[in-house]
Amino acid sequence: MQRLIDGIARYSEEIHAASQPLFDDLAQGQAPDVLFLTCADSRVDPSLITQTKPGDIFVCRNAGNIVPPSDSGLAADGMAASIEFAVKALHVSDIVICGHADCGAVKGAMAPDSVTALPYVGAWLQYAETGQTHDLDAAIEANVLAQLEHLRTYDFINEAVDVGSLVLSGCVYDIASGLVRVFDGSSFTVPTRRQPS
Repeated sequence: MQRLIDGIARYSEEIHAASQPLFDDLAQGQAPDVLFLTCADSRVDPSLITQTKPGDIFVCRNAGNIVPPSDSGLAADGMAASIEFAVKALHVSDIVICGHADCGAVKGAMAPDSVTALPYVGAWLQYAETGQTHDLDAAIEANVLAQLEHLRTYDFINEAVDVGSLVLSGCVYDIASGLVRVFDGSSFTVPTRRQPS
């Protein structure tokens, strides 16, 4: 805990102060463009991966970057509420589902017997999809695609997508290499950076 306290003090005294104009603006409200939905794994840092500043992305995290379908009985859960707020109140233009290498939730979904001592985890993982594969990387990709499909079970998502105000995307972050593979409609590939014009 002391390490966290020291970090909080350093942030308040040094980091925050160095970006005071940004935080003065953010104190008035938020207007992120993207809902970034990813895993709660401690090795995944959305702002680091995307190189964004505070206020740029609205982040939702849970075990396995899961979106329970609208008919799951979890309509009032935190994920659905956060997604609804991002789309209907913040008017984000993009939702990104980001999986990651070595995902423990996907491993658990592939081997349900391994989570029998964790009943809440086991119940949550029923909404993960592994594509009936024994390859972990392929299962992680399959889960990202399944969660994109789960998003489409919500009427407010479909309405926004259909009028062109919302785009749904998926990607997978590789912890060791730092590469992020983005789903291009047919496969997961590493995109090239757009050159400045």
